[in-house]
Amino acid sequence: FCGRVFNHPHVVFSKEMLRPELQDIAEFVDGMANITGTQKRVAANYFSDGSIEQACPPLRALLHLMRDGQYEGKELSHPEIRALFDRDSILASDWYQARLQAKQRVDIVQWQRHTTYLTQFLEQSNYANEANRLGIADRLAKAQSELERVKSADYLKGLTGTIGAEPAIGNTI
Repeated sequence: FCGRVFNHPHVVFSKEMLRPELQDIAEFVDGMANITGTQKRVAANYFSDGSIEQACPPLRALLHLMRDGQYEGKELSHPEIRALFDRDSILASDWYQARLQAKQRVDIVQWQRHTTYLTQFLEQSNYANEANRLGIADRLAKAQSELERVKSADYLKGLTGTIGAEPAIGNTI
């Protein structure tokens, strides 16, 4: 990869850098310290700006592990930590359910706006001919039907498997 990026990688990187197996133990330890230090610093940013609260469960655990070396007293190899990365675990999480509920709220608001707009258009008597030509009454009926559909529990269940919507956005509408 570096050969494609640089015409002469040996000028930018030393032989030891290009062939880590040639490093002595001190260089290896220094490199690992740089990597883990960077991980801690990057993870700490998620905590300092509060974005850790929006992280999905496996990412939240990973960020704690990067910063603290453990999550809820467990290390990365713990079965409970590993299980957080299973699809079913994510789908069952409160984090994911909040995303689906936010998506439903967003869709309800959208269809309410559509029905309000179409109703207001139909109420304008000077646009009656245009409303008939465009089939606004039929469109309103379809929008009202869609609004009822997105309000249903079945719609919420049908969202499973999608990314949903960011709850912070769904709560502001």
